[in-house]
Order: sequence, then structure tokens, then C-alpha cells
Amino acid sequence: MISKEQITADYKQIQDEICAALEHLDGKAGFEEEIWERDGGGGGRTRVIQNGNILEKGGVNFSAVHGELSDVVKRSLKVEQNDFFATGISIVIHPNHPMVPIIHMNIRYFEMPSSFADGQQPVRWFGGGIDLTPHYVFDEDARFFHQHLKGTCDKYNAGFYPRFKQWADDYFYIKHRQETRGIGGIFYDKLVSTDDLAWTDIFEFSKSLGRSFIDIYTELVNRNRDKSYTDQQKEWQYLRRSRYAEFNLVYDAGTKFGLETNGRIESILMSLPPTAKWLYNFQPEDGSEEARTLSLLKKGINW
Repeated sequence: MISKEQITADYKQIQDEICAALEHLDGKAGFEEEIWERDGGGGGRTRVIQNGNILEKGGVNFSAVHGELSDVVKRSLKVEQNDFFATGISIVIHPNHPMVPIIHMNIRYFEMPSSFADGQQPVRWFGGGIDLTPHYVFDEDARFFHQHLKGTCDKYNAGFYPRFKQWADDYFYIKHRQETRGIGGIFYDKLVSTDDLAWTDIFEFSKSLGRSFIDIYTELVNRNRDKSYTDQQKEWQYLRRSRYAEFNLVYDAGTKFGLETNGRIESILMSLPPTAKWLYNFQPEDGSEEARTLSLLKKGINW
């Protein structure tokens, strides 16, 4: 059986790989690391990059925490045991360039150690996802992103991509705006072994998804980083960032779980952009690139 120690070690290695790749991509800024401990058990490595050539603010966080769940979280997860162990990587990158997209990814593992006693069905699962939030939607970038994700999924199960894409469309949805956060991606939770899917394959899929981040974001940044932009386009970037903040504060399950398990506030809220704007009743001009982007922020688009 794959142990939580092995999962933890492999996730830490993936964090190292991603941080090194992002520093190389930016060419200027480096990550600052803070090692922290959680009251109640465990801790993590928060790594933040700021004020780079292209990366205005980003975090690549690792955590491995354990302890007892509150009654609220137990009801949310539909579990009976009190004890838990959770480890994972969470990434959010906010570029300074309005033609370069925001990207988010996380891979995670959860188990309840007491459920591994003899005669019990172990409570454990993997979750994760990656989604893209362009300030301006470019069709060729959207196709590249989704095709790369489909290729990663198809290596493990042909049903993953369509199922997880729909899950992402439904999850990354700002209900009070009736628009998606971006162009989606994939999202999954409570993925467990089945008759046709081995536990080792799920773990390998989790790691492959984590490592796909480097190829995806390097390509998207380099496609767009040298494009010119106007002050008006920069203002639009700030408005799109405000939508991102709204989703993370109102709907994001990871934010809620971190707060309800006494997580580290700075790490939980590192996903928020450094600068955002809320303008009253802003309406883009008909026929503009901004209006076109809004028209593409909806579920069910087959990229």
C-alpha cells in the first residue's frame, strides 16, 4: 500500500520542481520560503514569488497536516471519524501582464488513519484540479490548455477528461455573476480505487497532473509575455482579478477547509491578487475584446 509518507515525499519533490521552473521562467524573482507548524498537528512550506519580470505574485505551497476534525468539517466531508491526515500542493500565479493568464492548480490527498484498522474500509482519497483564468480569452491558448489536460487524463482513464472538465465547469462558477471564473480545466475530488482503476494509478495520475503545470504555464507565458498592451487593458486585468477574489472568498472549498481546520491564514489567502478593482456596473463596449471574453465565460464550451 502506498503510504502517506511516500505521498508526502513525492509532493514535496513536485513543489521543488515547480518552484525551480517558475524562477527560470521569470528570470528575475526568486521564491521566499517560510516553514510553518500548525496548531494541532503538522505544518508546511509556504513559498511566495513577487515583483518579477512576469510573475507579480505567486504561491507554491505544500502542507501536510493532521489532527481532529471539527463537527462542521465532518458533516461537510460526510465522515464519522475524528482524526485526519491531509497533504497537498496548492498553486496560484498572478502575472503582471494582462495578456498572460492567471493559473491555479492543486493536488491533494486525504485519509482518516483510524479507518485503517482491521476489518474496516479505509477512508482515503485523492483530489485536485487545474484551471485557467485569462484576462483575455485567446482561442488557441484555450485549445492548447484543454488538449494538454486531455492528454494527461487519457494516459490513465479515457473517462477522466470529460467527467473532470464538466466538474470544473460546475465548480469554478461564480453563481452571483452567472459566469465561470475562467475557461475551466479539470477538477476532481474523493477519487478512490475501483475495479478498473488501481490505487497506484490514481497516485500516478495525481503526480502527472502536478508535473503538467510546468509545461502548460511555461508555454502560455512565453506565447504572450512580449505582447504590447494599453492602460485600458491593464484596468480590465484588475477587474478580472476582482472576480477571481470573489470566487475564492465566497465559494472555494480549499479556502473553507483551511479556515475550518485552523490553517495558516497567510498561506490560505495567498491566492488573492496583489491589486484588484471593483468598478460600479462596468459594462464593456459592444464588439470589444473585453465583451468577447465575457461571452466565453460560460459552461460547456468544447475547446
